[in-house]
Amino acid sequence: MKAHLAQLGLQASNPGTQIGNDNSGIGNDIQSISPVDGSLIGSTGVCSAADYERAISAAVEAGKSWRNIPAPQRGEVVRLYGEALRKHKDALGALVSFEMGKSLQEGLGEVQEMIDICDFAVGLSRQLYGLTMHSERPGHRMYEQWHPLGVVGIISAFNFPVAVWNWNTAIAWVCGNACIWKPSEKTPLTAVACQNIWNEVTADMPHVPKGLSCIVQGDYKVGEMMTQDKRVALVSATGSIRMGKIVAQAVAARLGKSLLELGGNNAIIVEPDADLKMVVPGTVFGAVGTCGQRCTSTRRLIIHSSIYDKVVDALKSAYGQLRIGDPLDQNNHVGPLIDHDAVAAYNKALEDVVAQGGRIIVPGGVLDGPGYESGCYVKPAIAEATNDMAIVQHETFAPILYVMKYDTLEEAIEIQNGVVQGLSSAIMTTNLRAAERFLSANGSDCGIANVNIGTSGAEIGGAFGGEKETGGGRESGSDAWKAYMRRQTNTINYSTELPLAQGIKFEF
Repeated sequence: MKAHLAQLGLQASNPGTQIGNDNSGIGNDIQSISPVDGSLIGSTGVCSAADYERAISAAVEAGKSWRNIPAPQRGEVVRLYGEALRKHKDALGALVSFEMGKSLQEGLGEVQEMIDICDFAVGLSRQLYGLTMHSERPGHRMYEQWHPLGVVGIISAFNFPVAVWNWNTAIAWVCGNACIWKPSEKTPLTAVACQNIWNEVTADMPHVPKGLSCIVQGDYKVGEMMTQDKRVALVSATGSIRMGKIVAQAVAARLGKSLLELGGNNAIIVEPDADLKMVVPGTVFGAVGTCGQRCTSTRRLIIHSSIYDKVVDALKSAYGQLRIGDPLDQNNHVGPLIDHDAVAAYNKALEDVVAQGGRIIVPGGVLDGPGYESGCYVKPAIAEATNDMAIVQHETFAPILYVMKYDTLEEAIEIQNGVVQGLSSAIMTTNLRAAERFLSANGSDCGIANVNIGTSGAEIGGAFGGEKETGGGRESGSDAWKAYMRRQTNTINYSTELPLAQGIKFEF
């Protein structure tokens, strides 16, 4: 790990504010403790109010000059950043795993997502299309075009400490915006590493303004500076529903734009004809991958009563084969929770499900002994529950799967939709009618609805996000780029007269 930290330019003490390669506030205010072994990886300072003002001022000025660079040239800079990520993939992926606790394969996969979104953004830089329309007035032409917003603020969560930032920045940059990023205080070093790679790429590019990429480290107080700042045109925030409501209210109070990616309470419906060879791995990875700390993690498994016992027995067998331990060891399936607070929430959820009438099918518990010294390793658990239980309605960021029965597809869909969150969903079936019913307007109410794959994970090509209290925002692929730009409708009169719309006559 020391070699990886050195390759990424990380020190024992790192800056709390980064404006391009201009660093300030180097200190030990935020300590990054690895959940893998409880060791101190390094520290960063905290962005002060004065440092934030320097960063946002630099970002505003950067946006003014960057918007005048042709979009394909902006895309070329992002392409080179993607190439640098390829070079540093092993080191950055290992750091993600060590600082956050997800498996090394998942850490490397997260960096691959960064690379993929850079590739997507490069192509997008030549496809920022508008529309043309026929005017109702003779001698007129109408069209729409898209312009940069200026500054995009990004507040990211610990569970995807680098990919979510890059989902936003890669597209925001090719759209002509500057970005200012407040990473999670639980994973500050991955952010410093990303900025160091960016600085490496842009060091000899005089046309890339220093303030195009800024990082401000700190707690919610730093986030408040961003959400309340009128100079930040769009705030893209990923985190809990509670946090998202606070951000949304603050940004709305100044009539700004927000893009929210919040909680998930994702379910898989298992139909009687489902292929268990697909159900079991899809469910297990969805429930225990990243130790249940994905917004797309599978929380609920809704099983047809005719195959309920068969599916539960298969899951018990699979859970018995899970290997829990050091996520850097690729023989292990499950790493630790992020910290002791997460462990406490996990324990409380298991207590609550029993208190509320549920039954533990696969017992959980905190692991101790050699290899588990950090106190953050827990056993993935399965509980039999009903959808109306308070604990089932709540998103616990931990590897706890709730299983429940249904008799008709309509009942299953009602259960699936019967939560306040609306991020990801799936159905396991070989019945075309059931699949299409699930995908119809009368089916899943989530932003993501899958057939014969699990709830976790997403591809770069599709817009990512959810409905209801998940926030309603969209990031990454498809036409999500429009969130990072402002739409303008243009009418051009090339005639020698000035007719008014709707045939209105105005004579004098």
